[in-house]
Amino acid sequence: MALVSLALAVLRRDLLAAARRGSEWSNPLVFFVMVCALFPLGIGPEPQRLAELAPGILWVVALLASLLASDTVFRSDYDDATLEQMLLSHQALYPQVIAKTLAHWLLSGLPLSLLSPLLGVLLHLPAAGMLALMASLALGSAVLSFIGAIGAALTVGLRKGGLLLSLIILPLYIPVLIFGSSAVKTAVDGGPFLPQLAMLGVFFLIALALAPLAIAGALRISVDQ
Repeated sequence: MALVSLALAVLRRDLLAAARRGSEWSNPLVFFVMVCALFPLGIGPEPQRLAELAPGILWVVALLASLLASDTVFRSDYDDATLEQMLLSHQALYPQVIAKTLAHWLLSGLPLSLLSPLLGVLLHLPAAGMLALMASLALGSAVLSFIGAIGAALTVGLRKGGLLLSLIILPLYIPVLIFGSSAVKTAVDGGPFLPQLAMLGVFFLIALALAPLAIAGALRISVDQ
C-alpha cells in the first residue's frame, strides 16, 4: 500500500508540474498535427493514395512525437536536484519510475491516441481502421514511453543528449511501429487485428516488468557521473 501511495504522489506531482509548464504536453500534439497536415501537401490530395499511406504516416509521426517528449521525462528533476534526492532516499525507486513513465504517457501517448481519429479523417483513413488506430496507439505509445524513459535516463546527465537519445531508442521503436501500423492496415483491409494488438500487449507487459529496472540503473549511472 505504501508503494502505491508513493507512486500516486509522484504521478500527481509530475502531472501538476507539467500542467504549469504547458509545453510538455502541448508540443507533441502540435508536432503531430502539423506534420500530418503536411503530408497531403507533399504527396498530393488524392484520397485513395492518402488512405493507403495513412496507417504508416500516423504511426511514424506519433512515434516521432513521442520521441520528442522523451527527453523531458527526467530533465527537470535532474536540473533542480530532485532526481539526486530521489536516488539517495530510502524509498523504493521502482514505483517512482513507473509513475514518472505513466505521467509521460498520460501527457503524450494518450492525447496522441485520442487525437489520431481526427488526423485519420484528414488523411482519408477508412472508418474501419479508426478503432484499431486508437487502440494500437494507446497500447503502443505506452511501450514507447518505457523505451523512451530508458534512453532519457541514460542521457539525462548530458548537456546535449537529444541526438544520442534518438540513436539509442529509435531502433527499439521499430517492432512497436511494425505491429502498430500492421494492426491499422489489417483493420482497413477487413481482417482481424487482435493478433497485432496482442503482440503490443506482450511488449507492454515486458516493458512494465523490465524497463523500470533498466531505468533505475541508468539513472544511477547518469547521476554518479
